[in-house]
Amino acid sequence: MTTTKPPSRPIEKWTEKDVHLWLMTEVKVHETCADKFCEEEVSGDILVELEKKDILGLGIKHGPAIKITSYLESLKKGSQHESQFPAYVENWTKEQVKQWLLQHVNIYSKYAERLHEEDVSGDCLVCFNNQDFLDLEVKGGPAVKILKKLGQLKNNSEPTLKPIPHTSTDQTEAAKPTQPELSLAEAIETKQPESRNKIESKRKELVEKDFEMSQVPFKKASEEEIHQPKPKDYGARRKETTRTTVLSDVPKITVEIQKTLDNLLKDDLKRFHFHEYTKSTNKSIPKGKLEGKDTMDTAKLMTEHYGEKEALRITIDILQNIDQRELALQLENRMGQLEQWCLSKEVIKKEANQGDKLKNLLTCGGNSLDNYGRFVVVVNKSSPEQLQYLQFLNKLKLFCVLDFDPSSVTPGGLCHSYRESRVANLHIPSQYQGQTDSVIKSLNLYKQTSWVFCNGRNDLDSDSDKELDYKNWLRKSCKGVENLVSFVCNPEVFLAGRCLIIFLLLSPVDTEEDPIFEIYKAFIKQTEEESIITISASWSTYEKWKEMIQAKCRSDIDPRSIYELTLSEVNGTVMALGPFNQSSGRLLPSSDSSFVVLKQKDEDLLTALDILCLNQCENIYDENSPEFHDFRIKVEEEFYRGGKVTWWNFYFCDKDQDKPFVKRDKYENVKKMITSQLRASKDMCILFNLFHHPGCGGSTLAMHLMWNLRQESRCAVLKDNTHLKADVAIQVVKLMNLESERPSPVLLLVDDSKETENHYELVSSIRQAVEDYCNINVDDEKNCKVIILNCVRSNSPKEQYKRHNPSQFITASLTKEEQNHFEKKLKELKETHEKPENFYSFMIMKSNFDKKYIDDLARNTLENFDFSSNEGRLFAFLALLNTYVAESEISLSLSEDFLGMKVIHWKEDSVMDRMKRYSNVLIIDKVEEWGGYKGIRILHHSIASACLEELERSCFLKVSDITMEILHCDLFFNVGVAKHRDSIQKMLIQRQRKKDGLERELFSPLIDKIHNQEGRQTVQKIFLKASSRFEKSLSIPQALARYLYIKESDFPEAGKWAEYAKNIKENTCTLDTIGQIHKSNLTSNNNREKQETSRNPEDLNTNIKIADNAIRAFKRAQELANTEDEPEEEVADDASDDYQGKSLVYGYVGVLEIAFLVFDILSRLPFFEGNDPMRKKYFQSFLQKIIPITSVHKEENEINNRYVEIIKEHEPFLLTHTNPVSVSCSRSDLLLPPLCLHAPSLRLQLGIPSVYTSLPVHLVSRNNLDSSPSARIKPRTSQEFPHPDTTCSVSLSTLYSIKSFETALRALCDISVFWVKAASRFLLIKPFSLMTTSDRGDQGVQVQVERFMQGAAGHQRCSGVGETHHKDPCLHFNFSPAECLQEPSPGSDADGENQHC
Repeated sequence: MTTTKPPSRPIEKWTEKDVHLWLMTEVKVHETCADKFCEEEVSGDILVELEKKDILGLGIKHGPAIKITSYLESLKKGSQHESQFPAYVENWTKEQVKQWLLQHVNIYSKYAERLHEEDVSGDCLVCFNNQDFLDLEVKGGPAVKILKKLGQLKNNSEPTLKPIPHTSTDQTEAAKPTQPELSLAEAIETKQPESRNKIESKRKELVEKDFEMSQVPFKKASEEEIHQPKPKDYGARRKETTRTTVLSDVPKITVEIQKTLDNLLKDDLKRFHFHEYTKSTNKSIPKGKLEGKDTMDTAKLMTEHYGEKEALRITIDILQNIDQRELALQLENRMGQLEQWCLSKEVIKKEANQGDKLKNLLTCGGNSLDNYGRFVVVVNKSSPEQLQYLQFLNKLKLFCVLDFDPSSVTPGGLCHSYRESRVANLHIPSQYQGQTDSVIKSLNLYKQTSWVFCNGRNDLDSDSDKELDYKNWLRKSCKGVENLVSFVCNPEVFLAGRCLIIFLLLSPVDTEEDPIFEIYKAFIKQTEEESIITISASWSTYEKWKEMIQAKCRSDIDPRSIYELTLSEVNGTVMALGPFNQSSGRLLPSSDSSFVVLKQKDEDLLTALDILCLNQCENIYDENSPEFHDFRIKVEEEFYRGGKVTWWNFYFCDKDQDKPFVKRDKYENVKKMITSQLRASKDMCILFNLFHHPGCGGSTLAMHLMWNLRQESRCAVLKDNTHLKADVAIQVVKLMNLESERPSPVLLLVDDSKETENHYELVSSIRQAVEDYCNINVDDEKNCKVIILNCVRSNSPKEQYKRHNPSQFITASLTKEEQNHFEKKLKELKETHEKPENFYSFMIMKSNFDKKYIDDLARNTLENFDFSSNEGRLFAFLALLNTYVAESEISLSLSEDFLGMKVIHWKEDSVMDRMKRYSNVLIIDKVEEWGGYKGIRILHHSIASACLEELERSCFLKVSDITMEILHCDLFFNVGVAKHRDSIQKMLIQRQRKKDGLERELFSPLIDKIHNQEGRQTVQKIFLKASSRFEKSLSIPQALARYLYIKESDFPEAGKWAEYAKNIKENTCTLDTIGQIHKSNLTSNNNREKQETSRNPEDLNTNIKIADNAIRAFKRAQELANTEDEPEEEVADDASDDYQGKSLVYGYVGVLEIAFLVFDILSRLPFFEGNDPMRKKYFQSFLQKIIPITSVHKEENEINNRYVEIIKEHEPFLLTHTNPVSVSCSRSDLLLPPLCLHAPSLRLQLGIPSVYTSLPVHLVSRNNLDSSPSARIKPRTSQEFPHPDTTCSVSLSTLYSIKSFETALRALCDISVFWVKAASRFLLIKPFSLMTTSDRGDQGVQVQVERFMQGAAGHQRCSGVGETHHKDPCLHFNFSPAECLQEPSPGSDADGENQHC
């Protein structure tokens, strides 16, 4: 090698020889690398333009390519390349680098092998950066670890490197199980019958014979083989065929392709490399990898890339295309023998790796069973000796088991064994008939295993439960089981690829006339074959099973079948897969600082609760393993990017005390308040509200609080906010008393709630459950306590907080101290993560939710946005949904279909690859609903909102355009996960609370925005399209009806759509909407007529007809309100979460409002109008039926005569609905307006229109539920009170004997119902708020009285005349006639602030 230095002239002037000299003397690469540059005619002016990818394109491997790139950068800057690492590092060979990576960095051997393949020696390694590792397919976590360890070598002594023992390149590296207490060898250790493989011996001998014969054409090549040692026999594992250990390092087909290519000239080989081959389903090999390769490297690349058989065919095709037909013919003549050899090798390899195959089938190529949402097992008769090897079923997330063993539930049966440690509900196929949602709810599917007996049960005596022979089963039971199969395969139950069906053959299936074979055929008709696998207890059983399926279904099930493993090996292999159970058991805190073990079966029963254990996350992984390090990096990255927080995030921070979890400032305050309630409060159940802006860390704060209180309380998260409150209460009480004679306090998190009112029902239910199920003595009262931490997403958290106590709020605004915490955390993340600046959710909070930062991010992401592409449309849909609907992920399955992708079974992130342009702001979440699936969403609510604004600003894409596009997309409305359809519907109809938190906006934010931007035509167009999509939904036409009458005053059109909604389903909501349309129409007419000077009698006729229609609708709503015992499954547009209580109110109020309007219209008739006392007297006499309308004094003219005719025509209606006495006393249509209690004067205000005369009213309150005597307030005996014209104001102290203001509030919080008794009928008053502004300063106090629900806490609705279920003394109010005929203005409180009652 020459030692001449490169020339000193500018690099651009260098010749090719100068470049070669520089590479040899300065960069010191191998001569073959330098020669490549000469061959490709690289001179100095070309050298300065080269980048790493260009150098790789020359055929240079990554190691030297990265070194050359590094030296070239220094050369361009005019500086000498200087190393910062010890000389011994740069002197390492690529073998020594590999040793260091495996022995000191402890990374996966596959990564070390990859670097070794790319000639990464020490002098190359020191030039690497993180991106270089990623380009070599080394994951981010290991890359960061390598760089960190490499940096430590600067100050450390030279590490000791030991030679790596030689191993076969054909042997695949087995992943080590990370479960500490159970290694794979231990899991499968058992004595195996010696005769296990005898029945396969003949077949194996044939394969071996074929294998030997296939060696003949390759005898010359085989002389160069490197024979490898036989693998050790590990006892419990099956002995592998010795032939598998003598395979050559270089496959025979690779050698044959190389020998064929050796016959090509250099130019022909180049043509072979660069030929465009398009027939393969695989992508072509990148040209940069082929360029400059010799024939052996080319052959290796082809067989590795395409597989051996396809590489043969592609070689032949390309040879023919480049006019090398003779070589192609020679290779084709030998192809039969080559394929036979390939097949023999595949069979032997397959038989030797059934354990890996089972793992791949269950995990889709991973190491954890959580890739599938659920498993369905179809099993035939088991034997008692097999049960010990079927414990793996306890580990699987079973949706259902289809059991064909009628004795399974009895001792010695599989079902009986399973139920000893897990919960399984026993069902029959007929129970799976009906609406999908109803079946899921009634059978408790997804939450507990459903064990379905498909051919009788021997433990039952009825004829219908007897086992049937095949002929009778086919006639009587087959149809029901096939319907069950259809249910399981329904996309609304499981998305494609989210459920794996396992046929577990524990006993022989000797004939096609077997029910389990019929069910296999049923599954084949309903789902993809890739979703079905077979596990057979014996090879002979499998051979017969395979033969029958091949004959009847024309299907080869070998690739999806396990038949070479014993049940013990199957059991051990599955048990060694993640997720792993805690070796020490899951622990809960108990009395006197003790602990109890939470049994799996007990946890199965608590289906509504996700329980946080004392030792959560402990003893699951080997925390010193590379797997755990990678897992930690991944979990932290997902969270800081925008994923949901998990218990692991807090666990990691606890393990590393120097890097604590970032807390919001309110954390300590909330913790102090919760702790105080747990220790000092005498209330048994307390609702603590935490109000927060979306995306500001509210849910994270709540979970962090639970994590740190898990030693003091039993902590759980409510999984589903729609779960029946009574059921939740029972489960909470069970958790309180689990495994202990004395109760333990419970902290229950209700997350992502949007309301507070609904959870007062939960408070009441928990109190009742404690009374019903607990026998609490005085000593245990302090621990018999439940704190409900209600985490409420709100657009006005501070205003909400002011009206609730106890409560706290956090907003999307950081204090200076909080910002400093986030700055510090960013520095910590830079030490362990690559580019934490791209963790956008974290960075948004760090920037204090800076609008400019978010807008810039949206602008950069959407640069050159193309809405015409599927990727662009999908992103726009996500931006729209994620802005207007919380938790509106789009499933990966739907995304794949929308993007027109083939479903790649093992690559869930392929959607992210297609969406790469926007992937920096996208994340994949696991959604627990509908059996669990993975969905894609935008990282943060504010990013979604900013992207929507950017689309409108730069792409002129309005929200109405995106809305119409998604409504026209059939995929979103095909059969599948209903949540997608629900999200679209919520976007159109879900209304937010106003800033004060008391009432809701009139329409959803989306509809409001479209109305403000484009008006009626666009809004109506959207609603029309939506109504065609949601044909069975009453909410869409009802929302359109409300829009038309409220925004546009188009009462006829609004009436049509309201009737359309009523025809879908008649209920209190739709009827109330019809009544409200007529009432608004009547109000509009009345206001218009007041401004007109002329009179038209026909207006009166029209108005009375409108009033009649309104009252009919309201009265029908009253009737339905008295018969509707349960809330509607579908919430109507104007039926928010508290509407079911209002529906009992609105009908009555509506009748009164119509009566007032008609009363006002009549009072303006010519013969009743004015201040003349006689006219007023005539009016009152007419309404009281003292005189007819014809006797009223009036001028005789055509207009008055027509008025009289109209009134006579409608006289029955008018006298019934406008007489004050009849309204108040003889009809049951009366309901007092809502009650409001105000502090500090604590006046009870009853806003009573003065039209009521001598009205007897009884207020009845329910006894307090609290068992504490100090908190009970008892009503006094009946008293009568004076009254003003419009309201009756009385001191609260005259109503109740109370000891203190605090006691009054606490007790009133327990009063859930007030009743008004009028004309011997009890009517329910609307739930009310207790508004207080006492001497507590600005914070104030608010107590929200819970809504009455039938069945809650043992109450019943009072419905019969004269009936009452209350025994409290009544309070009597009497009101005298008032002169004013108009409704009174709202009352005024002590501070002079008007408060509408």
